[in-house]
Amino acid sequence: MAQITPVPVRADTPTASTAKVERLRGFIALTKPRIIELLLVTTVPTMFVARRGIPSGWLILATLVGGTLSAGGANAVNMFIDRDIDAVMKRTSHRPLVTGIVRPTEALVFAIALQVLAFATFAAFVNLYSGFLALSAALFYVFVYSLGLKRRSKQNIVIGGAAGAVPVLVGWTAVTDHLAWPAIVLFALIVIWTPSHFWALAVKYREDYERAEVPMLPVVESFDKVARQIIAYSVLLIATSFVFGVVAHMSWIYWGVAAVAGALYLVDAFRLKADGGSPKAAMRLFGYSITYVTAIFAAMAVDIVVRYH
Repeated sequence: MAQITPVPVRADTPTASTAKVERLRGFIALTKPRIIELLLVTTVPTMFVARRGIPSGWLILATLVGGTLSAGGANAVNMFIDRDIDAVMKRTSHRPLVTGIVRPTEALVFAIALQVLAFATFAAFVNLYSGFLALSAALFYVFVYSLGLKRRSKQNIVIGGAAGAVPVLVGWTAVTDHLAWPAIVLFALIVIWTPSHFWALAVKYREDYERAEVPMLPVVESFDKVARQIIAYSVLLIATSFVFGVVAHMSWIYWGVAAVAGALYLVDAFRLKADGGSPKAAMRLFGYSITYVTAIFAAMAVDIVVRYH
């Protein structure tokens, strides 16, 4: 096939301007903003609990900026690694490295730059403890999950979910400069939440993962086993949320939300099993799992503000 040489476009033409906007959007997409939003949702309330009040606004801002840069860099490296997988999955075929809006080398340089800026932000405005924790999460996500587990083990999400749980440790240490049991229990809560969250999505997009040869549990096991695992993790998740209520000395505000939100989580998990893994039921659980985390962590913050401010 003959190679087509693109016609140069003047920098001041509307076409060139549109291309620049699309490239900017492509670089932003590399960071997976929706995932970052969820990570930040868990960080700030954790800071409230650690402070037993409202932390400094500047400290919150610096922690969020550092966390955003670190998570964005890790996500960009993940897209660099998974660009071959993304190309064969319908759900991810629009990503910038697949469409060619961003070149692979550009993505990798961009990711490394974000990590450097993230660590510098933590070191300058928060503390080194939080900086090293954020860096460790990024390295774990890239080397343990993306390169080590994702394409090789059906336990990929079970173990890899630890990377997404580190932001609660970052938030805690940003305030206290040390770890404590409430932070460790919150870390466990996110680790336990992650499998049911991602397996619900994988039920919906099972064919996509199968086409890409990614051994997500719904690809390599029967739906009945997947459903039992989701229910088991849901029960364990609720129990962990109660353990946090005890070790963090939360009040009825948190306990009430944890009980109701947990019950609804379990209802959706059982509904998925009863529906035989229908895409609608799977996405209902996936969507609610995000609502659950938001509600639980919001309840933590409200609980602290009402009692200590």
